[in-house]
Amino acid sequence: MSASAASPLTNPEHRARLVADARAQLAFFRASLSATEGFSTLDFSGAPLADPTQELHTATRLVHSYAMAKLAGAQGCDAVIDRGMDYLWRFHRDAAHGGYVWALVDGAVTDGRKLAYGHVFVLLAASSAHLVGHPDAMRLLDDVRAVLDTRFWEEDHGLFADEWNRDWTPFSTYRGMNANMHGVEGLLAAFEATGDRDFLARAGRILGFFMRRMAPAHRWRIPEHYTADWVVDAAYDGNPMFRPAGTTPGHSFEWARLLLQYWDATGRPDDGSPRIARALVETALEDAWNAERGGIAYTLNFDGSVLRADRYWWPVTEAIGALAALMKVENNPDDALWYQRLWDFSDAHLIDHAHGGWFPELDADNHPAVGQFKGKPDIYHALQADLFPLVPALSHIGKALAAARPLA
Repeated sequence: MSASAASPLTNPEHRARLVADARAQLAFFRASLSATEGFSTLDFSGAPLADPTQELHTATRLVHSYAMAKLAGAQGCDAVIDRGMDYLWRFHRDAAHGGYVWALVDGAVTDGRKLAYGHVFVLLAASSAHLVGHPDAMRLLDDVRAVLDTRFWEEDHGLFADEWNRDWTPFSTYRGMNANMHGVEGLLAAFEATGDRDFLARAGRILGFFMRRMAPAHRWRIPEHYTADWVVDAAYDGNPMFRPAGTTPGHSFEWARLLLQYWDATGRPDDGSPRIARALVETALEDAWNAERGGIAYTLNFDGSVLRADRYWWPVTEAIGALAALMKVENNPDDALWYQRLWDFSDAHLIDHAHGGWFPELDADNHPAVGQFKGKPDIYHALQADLFPLVPALSHIGKALAAARPLA
């Protein structure tokens, strides 16, 4: 059953609020264009932070976000897209060793690691840029595809390995869920941009491992960390932003949406994908929603109890996207209730109505906090929470936005 006429997704007032928030975010993050090369991270008011570090995921997400906005009809996106594409090719791309380095300051490499997480975001950026007709998009897409093929893809497992030193000597034997989840995102975007079904096939292999093996085996709480042989490493505790201990309910929402996107792109086979997506979303909401103050806990223990109660903006935005996807598949009143609850919470506490953008973190009293994040780190998560509900499509979102042009 498709979304009903009573769905929030078709409510004119709600849709107008989505459009208004998307436009406010786009206006705010245009200030990311630095005075020289690349981008600046912005403080709450939109001024550049003092830290000049340029990380790979920042440029790639800005390119993707403004490309999606341009497809949706927004004006003034080209400067950000062009700057990001130029910086990725001239600075992050490693002319000496191939691949893309993680971080630079003033064009000098400060962290030369080659991370699958960063490379799949390059694939996402290149694919979205190709959808808007950027002249350098296929050059970037072909280059990063070759790197992913030769350096990261493990054919025996059907998964991406995680990290190397700058010169491609081994950095660690770590294997991770996060890079593979965003790998699915990049692969599905590349399929939409090119029509090449090899991208779709690889996305399906990754989804098969995490959605049909790991998720049901662990009561719909997906392990994040693995050994070189893809055995769960339950004791792992790494980078608190990218590799925290325990499980991450925000990622369950992302997986649910990506699974439904793949399911739709492959013709909606009778394979139980909507049931799996619903189990992931409902389990994460039950485990992680803070019933007293709202918001979603950052990490959980493997039994579903809260490990880190910190409440960030991005799990809320990803829950919105997952619920919107579920509502596009079937008419379940609980989905609409949760969707509205999440937007009400966001409107009251996360969206910065004065300046634009979303506050990334809240303290115990639901006031903006500065802990894990500096300033407003990116537009990517929150803009997608605005854009995904504006089109009825589950897959080929970029083309659907281009057809509907909701931001025009």
